[in-house]
This record gives sequence, structure tokens and C-alpha cells, in this order.
Amino acid sequence: MEQNKLRVPNSDKLKNVQSLCDQSDPYSGFKKSDDDFIKAMKEISAWHIEKSDFYRDLSQSQKFNPEDIKTLDDCLKIPHLWAHFFKGNEILSVPPSEVFLHLTSSGTTGQKSQIFFDEWTIRSAQRMVDWIFEKYGWVTETQKCNYILFSYQTEASSKLGTAYTDNFLCKYAPINEVFTALKLTGSGGHEFDCFGTIDAFKRFADQGLPVRLFGFPAFFYFALERMKKLGLPPLKFHKDSMVFLGGGWKGHADKQIEKNDLYELAEEMLGIPNDRLRDGFGSVEHCIPYVECSHHEFHVPVWSRVFIRDVETLKPLGLNQKGFLHFVSPYITSMPAHSVIMGDMASLHEKCKCGMETPYFKIHGRAGVSKNKSCALAASELLKGKAS
Repeated sequence: MEQNKLRVPNSDKLKNVQSLCDQSDPYSGFKKSDDDFIKAMKEISAWHIEKSDFYRDLSQSQKFNPEDIKTLDDCLKIPHLWAHFFKGNEILSVPPSEVFLHLTSSGTTGQKSQIFFDEWTIRSAQRMVDWIFEKYGWVTETQKCNYILFSYQTEASSKLGTAYTDNFLCKYAPINEVFTALKLTGSGGHEFDCFGTIDAFKRFADQGLPVRLFGFPAFFYFALERMKKLGLPPLKFHKDSMVFLGGGWKGHADKQIEKNDLYELAEEMLGIPNDRLRDGFGSVEHCIPYVECSHHEFHVPVWSRVFIRDVETLKPLGLNQKGFLHFVSPYITSMPAHSVIMGDMASLHEKCKCGMETPYFKIHGRAGVSKNKSCALAASELLKGKAS
């Protein structure tokens, strides 16, 4: 396959990055891969220091030397960037001529992260998704599917990362028909087509083909809720249908319901089994795919490590403690986004009931849980909550 021909930009300087990212089983040998991971993080840190003036200055200001990375905990010394940093700064570690793809976050708060990928970086992230879909048996090359995308209908020039991802996911089963729920309004905006979505539910149930539903959970919930309020009878989708959500509730956090409640509603109204209802966590700033297991936990794949940082001191926290979510991964060569702290609260856990050996994290909300609430205000509330 083409994915096996994928090569890092410099095979001498990044041979351990290549080796780690070539591991095709997402969750096996996780603890055994620590040494490989440390070597790869050392290489990628040196790469960004060499290639980015900004990151070199940042590293010097923190007296950071990649050679000091000798253990997994030493990865905490790597100068990190906050995800929202990329909303106001375009930082590259490759020449502009080597930018293969430019994507943005959805920018529901007004600003959008500008993320640039060289071919290695985006292809590397995409084959990780390939391997996870293969792991769960979601690649069905001979079974046509209908798709409902709870994401943005795009124009040819669109750079929206969420829409790009949802369209990318349609490659794992042949397309019969695609319905996109967030329609272009003609002025660059979008509008949720709730009744069109319900019509698509009915049409696809009647056709009897498997249905795959991807995208923002909020709009999936709004459509199911409307069915209930209208007193419409439950539908029965094909048994191989599946839901794979992502992107969070964005500007609808004030209407968010518990994940289990959403899954129960989906089972009731569409007949999709619980173990085929999954959520994914990812972002344009950090493209490693974190996909729910059958017990609905976000497992950490071999290509990444997760730390939880204290909201006040940023000191690392232990298992089961809540703090900022911190991702570390060597996969990205195009920008110094190999150590990124998200605006999400999370906790790290081990020994999932699904039996996979890798740790998993739980999300406990996002900085700014209410509509129109600023991150600064939300952060101060987090600190207040910590003190009380």
C-alpha cells in the first residue's frame, strides 16, 4: 500500500520518528515502545529547534536541550505550546514550498488555528486513522454505505479541518449517497438542515444499506431530539451502521447532554447498537486520532503519550486527577506542535474494561463551558474551583 512508502523528510535525522510512526498496530506493545518513543521525541525536538527560529529561541529561553530527554517524564521538559497559540501565530518548520495542506479549526469563537502540514505529517496522521479503522473492522471495501455528515458543506476553497476529516472518513466503505447536515447559506455561513437530516434518516432506513454518521455530536442530538418531539416512530438502520462523532459541542456547549444519554437516544431512534456508537477526540493542532473503545474510553495509541497538567502550576498530575490535557507526539515535522496543551480538562486512567493495555483519558469539559464565556474567565473559574 502507498502508506508503506511514506518517508520522513530526512531519514538520517528522523529515523526513530519513522520507526515509531511505522508501527501499524495502534495499541499493542505500548509500554514496550517507551524507549522508541523517547528516541523519537529527542529527534523531533532537535528537528524543530534546527528548522524554526521561533522554537529555537523558545528552547534557549527555557535552557532545553533534546539530549536531556532520557525518560518518558523528561518529555515534560520539552517546551510546549498551547493549542490556542496557533490561532494568532503561523509557525513553520518547513519552507512554504513544502506545505502540502493547510487546514483551520472551526473557529467558533471567532479565531481559527492555522495549521500547515507537509506530506509526511498529514499522510502519517491519516494512516494512523487507517490502522485504527482496520483494527476495529470498520473497513468494508465491498459494502456500499450511505453517509450523513454532521459537518460543514464545503466550497472548493474550504480549509476547515472538521469537514476535511469527515469527508476523508468516507473512504473506508464505498459511497452510495452522502448527506451533509450543515448547509452553505450562500454568504459563506452555514445552517443546520434539521428536517433534511430527518428525511435522510427515513430514506436511508428504507434503502436498507448500512449508514455511517460522522461529525459534530450536537447536530446529531438535535435531529434525534426533533424526531422525539414530533412524535415520529423509531427507525431501524442496517445492523452494520455506525456512528463516529468528533469535534465536540462547539458553540452548543450549553445544550450538551451526557454521552451515554446521547447513545441511548441513538439506539432508541435509529436502532444502532451501543458498541457501534463511538466518539473520537482530535484537533487540527494535534492530529493523532483518539478513538473510543467498545467501553467508550479514549485510548492512547503507541504514537503518542498523554500527560495531565495542574491548572495552576502546570505540574504533572497522577492517574485519576483532573487537569489540562497535554499531548506529546513526534509525528509532526511541519510545525513545532509536538508538545501541545489543549484547552480541555481531562484525567488519565489505566486498566480499561475493554482489555486493551494502553492508558485512556476522560474529558471533563472545555475551558469556556458556556456559550460566550472566554477562556480566561473559564480558567479563573477552574482555579477558583481548585481552591474551594
